Amino acid sequence: MTPGQKPFPQKGVNAKTGEERSSLPRELDEGMHQKIAREMNLSETAFIRKLHPTDNFTQNDIESSESFLHSRPQQPKPRSITEKDENMNSMLSFVTLSGELKARREEDDIILDLPLYPAHPQTMGTAIGNTLVQDVCYSPDTRKLLVRLSDAYDRSFLENLKVNTENLTQVENTGKVKGLILTLKGEPGGQTQAFDFYSRYFAPWVGVAEDPVTGSAHAVLSSYWSQQLGKKEMHAFQCSRRGGELGISLRPDGRVDIRGGAAVLEGTLTA
Repeated sequence: MTPGQKPFPQKGVNAKTGEERSSLPRELDEGMHQKIAREMNLSETAFIRKLHPTDNFTQNDIESSESFLHSRPQQPKPRSITEKDENMNSMLSFVTLSGELKARREEDDIILDLPLYPAHPQTMGTAIGNTLVQDVCYSPDTRKLLVRLSDAYDRSFLENLKVNTENLTQVENTGKVKGLILTLKGEPGGQTQAFDFYSRYFAPWVGVAEDPVTGSAHAVLSSYWSQQLGKKEMHAFQCSRRGGELGISLRPDGRVDIRGGAAVLEGTLTA
């Protein structure tokens, strides 16, 4: 560290739930937020601060001071706070620009409490290019378009599918769509683990070509696949390059619990 440089403790989370984030507990100005976000080069960067100046991370609620790299709202990192900041509460509540987010820990997993967003059928053709389509739905609450691929395809097809995200913003430029979900019905267990459904998520409209694993997309997917499969408990896998599996539980109150594991990486930034 050179003279005049100040250390910033930094915590990064690589989580199966898609919360691959970087965060700093110290309050910085918006310009510094943007610079750090670009340097971290993750799909999302969130900045956490105390809800009230007299609060501390071991006792009280937390506000997520969300930095909008490419104008995309972010989610905080509950495991980072529970482990590294020694917060022993079973439930953490984050006040974010997207609303209140609650997270709780069970054993080695983190469970996010999210709204369940319905998706409504849309009239489209039976194919997109050379790819056969089974169903198309739209979620007005999240502005996400859900495209279910033909049941004739398997997981490897979805994983290897080439998506030109630059073309997506040219094809859809009305502002109605902010994210594209590609999804596929799961396969019965055999040599590989059984999943109820697979997905990938693209959001070039907000600067994210492909998100590794996406909680908000599964708030839509959970609603759709619960109706399709007649199930309240499901096991899902997002087929990005990193990939991630999620446990899904629909609740009677119209919300969904999304469960996954997380790992915490701690370091220091200098400026």
